[in-house]
Amino acid sequence: MRIRIVFSLCLGLSALWAVACSSPPSSEYTWNLPPGFSPPPDPPDNPTTAAKVKLGRYLFYDKRLSLKENVSCGTCHKQHLAFTDGEAVGTGTTGQKHIRSSMSIVNVGYLPTLTWANPLLTSLENQALVPLFGEEPTEMGLSGLQQLLYERLNKTDIYPDMFAEAFPEAEQPIHYRYIIRALGSFQRTMISGNARFDKWRRTKDDALLTTQEHQGRKLFFSKELSCFRCHGGRDLRDFVDEDQQLVKDVVFHNTGLYNVDGKGGFPAGNQGLVEVSTEKADIGKFRVPSLRNIALTAPYMHDGSIKTLREVIEHYARGGRLIKEGEHQGDGKLNPRKSELIKGFTITEDEKDALIAFLKTLTDQTFLNDPRFSDPFETQ
Repeated sequence: MRIRIVFSLCLGLSALWAVACSSPPSSEYTWNLPPGFSPPPDPPDNPTTAAKVKLGRYLFYDKRLSLKENVSCGTCHKQHLAFTDGEAVGTGTTGQKHIRSSMSIVNVGYLPTLTWANPLLTSLENQALVPLFGEEPTEMGLSGLQQLLYERLNKTDIYPDMFAEAFPEAEQPIHYRYIIRALGSFQRTMISGNARFDKWRRTKDDALLTTQEHQGRKLFFSKELSCFRCHGGRDLRDFVDEDQQLVKDVVFHNTGLYNVDGKGGFPAGNQGLVEVSTEKADIGKFRVPSLRNIALTAPYMHDGSIKTLREVIEHYARGGRLIKEGEHQGDGKLNPRKSELIKGFTITEDEKDALIAFLKTLTDQTFLNDPRFSDPFETQ
């Protein structure tokens, strides 16, 4: 899938990174972090401030940022669903169905690369341009309509002052380059790290998990299942070796989800990393998501094609998905481009239950109910 950004916006990126903060920030941001967490790194020209975070929160939930004023960032990223939407794929302002599901943006400030299959998007600021102004697919639908967006925001009672406070150095504060900075600042504050498993990992207090949950934890980190190999590290998204040491630069994997032609093919138009790299070896490779709050983010996989955690486990236990009929029929287990880690394993029904019970301990209720990340328009 190719995403086309308006040419003028691409030119504007050079200006975005060239503009330095010549004035001191209007107010520093006070981080309220889980134990063991440090603030995610800021871009040099976009230090996090309280004013930017406040502005970004309003913009994140404001439907005026879409062509038909009917969707916002928060439409596809709902707090109670760990900032996913519960749908197989997203839907844009025009009603167009997308080909990929809405990824969780929990702890997104720590990610080395963003989105399902574009390694070039490494900045939250740059990534925000895609839903706002991208055309393939249409999300917010504002390609070429920047002036309309500025007029909408200028007419409000809240935004002129909020932009001026957040970006006192700007001659024209209500501008897309500052909109995406505010959105990036807000998203960096979305940090989850107080699930029961986090607390167990910090304290090793076995009373925090049930017997079944401990059984599932041991299965997850066992060499037989090796779930931890692709879902390692603090956020359960890193590729690690058998000793749980990080293996750098391995972010995208082919898990044998499809094999439509018997030669490793994936559905046309949704083939993963190859669409950027053009390397055939990258067909079917997608970024490994974090497992934080995974019990809330169904349906699963890049295209939302697996409905439940049990079905996900069965996919990996088989060593690849078998689709017996239809346009995507094929045996993913036989996909020649599948990751060597997807070997399959034997697991009983009770063990599946235990593994699911463990995955539910990754739900962070504190984060899901934190008013700092809620829709400000619902409280007015």
